[in-house]
Amino acid sequence: MSQIDKASRRLKIKGRSRKQVHGTELKPRLCVYRSLSQIYAQLIDDDNGKTIISVSSMSKENKALEGTKSQVCRIVGMQIGEMAKTRGITSVVFDRNGFRYHGRVKALADGAREAGLVF
Repeated sequence: MSQIDKASRRLKIKGRSRKQVHGTELKPRLCVYRSLSQIYAQLIDDDNGKTIISVSSMSKENKALEGTKSQVCRIVGMQIGEMAKTRGITSVVFDRNGFRYHGRVKALADGAREAGLVF
């Protein structure tokens, strides 16, 4: 399977799941993007079309993180969970963005759950 096929497959899955997953101000969408070496997570309010919080492994505080990619993803998940709690957000809708729910995506979700987010 070529890279183009994989990318188009992921976008098809993303389109199908985005029909059902919708974030509000009280229960935003936790959107995850995974590149080959980095991970990005955002809390998005789809009603107003605004990003509430964003964290990535490229953030200033995260550039010095060491460990495996999965360990870094778990830390990023904990950070977004803690930032959400400071804003009064306790529950979110998880959007895996067409990626399979295992490995780094699952590690980020577990880290967010450890920090107190419910989804």
